[in-house]
Amino acid sequence: MLRVSSNPVVDTVVKLASTAVIMFAFVFVVMVPLYNVLCDALGINGKTNGEAYTSVQAGVDESRTVTIQFVATNNEGMPWDFGPSVTMMKVHPGASNDTVFHARNPLPQAMVAQAIPSVSPSRAAAYFHKTECFCFNQQPLDGDSSAEMPLQFIIDRDLPSDIHTITLSYTIFDVTDMVGGSIAAR
Repeated sequence: MLRVSSNPVVDTVVKLASTAVIMFAFVFVVMVPLYNVLCDALGINGKTNGEAYTSVQAGVDESRTVTIQFVATNNEGMPWDFGPSVTMMKVHPGASNDTVFHARNPLPQAMVAQAIPSVSPSRAAAYFHKTECFCFNQQPLDGDSSAEMPLQFIIDRDLPSDIHTITLSYTIFDVTDMVGGSIAAR
């Protein structure tokens, strides 16, 4: 390490600051990708793909019905009213399905939100394919306004036969400060 001064207080501050930077870098550069790799490899955390699903096995399995439950929660400090238009659907594997979530910004200023999905049981996440989802993009909403946010999905025909119910849960976050001036640019 480069010697900054002969003052022991300055040396201690430099060492502590260096340690903090190294720890921060380790957490975000090493641990986050490692966590994602482990979740993918072990099939845990119910994470769904953040992209639209485009490959569909032909045919609908009408002999089987799967119950899909929809849950919506707001992250702490998120003032929007947010929820599904229906809380449960019965679907056939292989069929294309549509539903809508509703959002309302009760504040006078515009905000931007991001919804993060999770599927339970976690092993069902590999069989839950979103073809269109509001979670793919950030959702700007003017003050004192509302929006319908569409969701289209397909349950894969290869869903294990012991899975009869899948819960799709969304948590919505306020990301207005992260996008900065892009709200005004809309």
